[in-house]
Amino acid sequence: MKKFLWILLAILIFTTACGQEEETGENLTPIYYVGNSETRVEVHSAELTTETAEEQLLEMLELLKTAPEKREYKAPLDMGFRLQDVVCEDGKLTLDMDKSYTELPGITEVLVRAALVRTLCQLDNGKLVQITVDGGPIYDMMGNPVVWRNADMFINNDGNEINTYEVAKLKLYFADENGTALVAAYREKHYSSNTPIERLIVDELLLGPSGQVAGLYPTINPATKVVNVTTKDGICYVNLSEDFLTVVNNVPTEIAIYSLVDSLAELTTVNKVQILINGEIPATFANTTFERNLDIVTAWER
Repeated sequence: MKKFLWILLAILIFTTACGQEEETGENLTPIYYVGNSETRVEVHSAELTTETAEEQLLEMLELLKTAPEKREYKAPLDMGFRLQDVVCEDGKLTLDMDKSYTELPGITEVLVRAALVRTLCQLDNGKLVQITVDGGPIYDMMGNPVVWRNADMFINNDGNEINTYEVAKLKLYFADENGTALVAAYREKHYSSNTPIERLIVDELLLGPSGQVAGLYPTINPATKVVNVTTKDGICYVNLSEDFLTVVNNVPTEIAIYSLVDSLAELTTVNKVQILINGEIPATFANTTFERNLDIVTAWER
């Protein structure tokens, strides 16, 4: 069977268990929804009442477009776009959406995709799921086409949440040619939501500027190891190995410090940064905590 006629949805009568996680039926199936905060995916059990793979697919799709009784969840197929067609062939399932799907915010789209893939990949006829828009591919924020996905491409946490790969647009500060000033550069990065955004920023600074961008130079010794990065009460604590104190590219330690501080301070959750070396504040540091310093940032950006 290649296409499902949506008129069948009007014929089938579905009995769902949304909002009834205490259900004791023998055929409970996890159905995934988007949390109201649109920061994670929530699981909610339902008891399927149909038997064949084709009928169960239709039943799942109906559940995915019906808001659960617990209003802290959103139905992924009821978020402002329309599912136009479903094609199933050789264990591959294509869901074709209208163009409103492309208007979803980046993180929301990833969560919707995670909910659909995790739910539908439980079916024998949906081991791989692809989402298209008007018959064409969808693209991530890096401009790459998003093709077939399976359940393993989304990371399970405790069974009640899926941590997905998200996209962050970072504003990072690297050294100029002289090593005496910082230059802001933008970078889009896919990362697991298991990773704190602060840690992502530190890791990206350690990687240095992209070789495709001229005029930017690393500020931190690439041999530096990250012990941990945490944020509490507006202060981001960055614990590094002693390699951080070794100057690279003639970039003074002060420039390296503010490369970290100014990059992290782009986050609304960070007001100050404390840099530790193996858990201790170096005696050579002028301050125990550092605030954003834009006086050493050039006016141009990359």
